[in-house]
Amino acid sequence: MKSMTGIKLSTINTGDELPTISIPITLQRLVMEAGANRDMSLIHHDTQVAQATGAPDAFVNTYFLLGMFERLMRDWAGPRARIRKIGPLRMMIFNVVGETVYFKGLVESVDLAAGTVDLDMWVESERVKTVTAKALLEVEN
Repeated sequence: MKSMTGIKLSTINTGDELPTISIPITLQRLVMEAGANRDMSLIHHDTQVAQATGAPDAFVNTYFLLGMFERLMRDWAGPRARIRKIGPLRMMIFNVVGETVYFKGLVESVDLAAGTVDLDMWVESERVKTVTAKALLEVEN
């Protein structure tokens, strides 16, 4: 159950799924994101440079992934949940311009005594799972 302040720990169960977030990866999005976080590495917003390094196209950076994982958790748990840890983050395949990526997650475990929830999260493209991450959230009872 979600209140005005967020989900309550007592309503969370192992195996609960977080609502999926769908994000189209466009060059405009990557340029805007690079400007916002000051990651001006050309591999993240210049197709020719990215391809010269072996990537299929310009691709999202770590800050983008972490930001979207945070959004996934906050959309589900609410603004009062505390993110204690995100990681490890494992990037396996590039998330490139022209793809739509899906941020997903599920509850791995609930610790009522500690007031925490372990999450298993990942990113999927139309092709394959591209990124995995774990998180530890502190949630109000």
